[in-house]
Amino acid sequence: MIRVSLLLISTLVVSPAIANDYHLRPEVLEFIDELVAEEDFDRTALLSIFNEASYKQSIVDAISRPAEKVLEWKDYQDIFLTKKRVEQGRRFLEENADALAAAHDLYGVPPEIVTSIIGVETMYGQIRGNYRVIDALSTLAFDYPPRSRFFRSELKHFLLLAREEKQSPTSPMGSYAGAMGYGQFIPSSYRHYAIDFDGDGFRDIWDNRVDAIGSVANYLAEHGWRARETIVLPIEVAGAGNTGLFKEDLSPSISIEQLQHRGLAGEIGEAGETKVAPLTFAGKQGPEYWLGFRNFYVITRYNHSKLYAMAVFQLSQQFRAREVADLNVD
Repeated sequence: MIRVSLLLISTLVVSPAIANDYHLRPEVLEFIDELVAEEDFDRTALLSIFNEASYKQSIVDAISRPAEKVLEWKDYQDIFLTKKRVEQGRRFLEENADALAAAHDLYGVPPEIVTSIIGVETMYGQIRGNYRVIDALSTLAFDYPPRSRFFRSELKHFLLLAREEKQSPTSPMGSYAGAMGYGQFIPSSYRHYAIDFDGDGFRDIWDNRVDAIGSVANYLAEHGWRARETIVLPIEVAGAGNTGLFKEDLSPSISIEQLQHRGLAGEIGEAGETKVAPLTFAGKQGPEYWLGFRNFYVITRYNHSKLYAMAVFQLSQQFRAREVADLNVD
């Protein structure tokens, strides 16, 4: 066991002299061969790109660092439901009202949900990442064995994206995992779901708010968003015997009628055959019980976390509230 652990550690510690010479490494040259053969890339251009790519130990540290603690809903509230984030979200709604309304008309996604996702992801575009995407993806594709296959695929998507959008692959900035723009799309999501919402011929979610708004709405629509339907509802649960139904499954799998037969849901204004996901959260005042509907599940396709989806939902609700109540000042 010790030998295996030491071997794993050794694979994550790369000599800077070797790592920074990506254009000379056999596995990178093999990757280049694939791109030339399968995607008709120019070999000389790729060699030049990888000659400029740099290994970043801080990226490996960030992605392999174990979380200091498991965050609960009460922790998420302190991070995402702040007075500052609410007030800046209201400003984003006002400044981008036309684009948000157009996205709502086309995709059915409410302006406050699109705004909330951008607010949670990047503080409305203020925090979009400090790493060159080529550095992040090269580091993770070739010097992070646990997920190298995934990141090689994303690196390929990134190079294709840069070619499609006529961008220099060495210029775009993003997160340590290669996520980009206002909505933090990874390259494969960028290629599949980003749209040119302002019609200028360039899908620019790096710097263009209009394209970013349309792209987030399109992403949710493509994953099954249903216009004007409920997202999530709180319910009261009496007795510990009923809490066994509240599991980690995010997909709606039990009908409201079935829950009512078990005494878990009263009259909540939704059709009995509607499927929901019973969810529990560790709130500041103790356990909270909610029913997640189809649209709540769709939000988790953006980030596969019920905490993330609840943060998006509750932040969106604060935009329309008369007062910013019971929130942190930061």
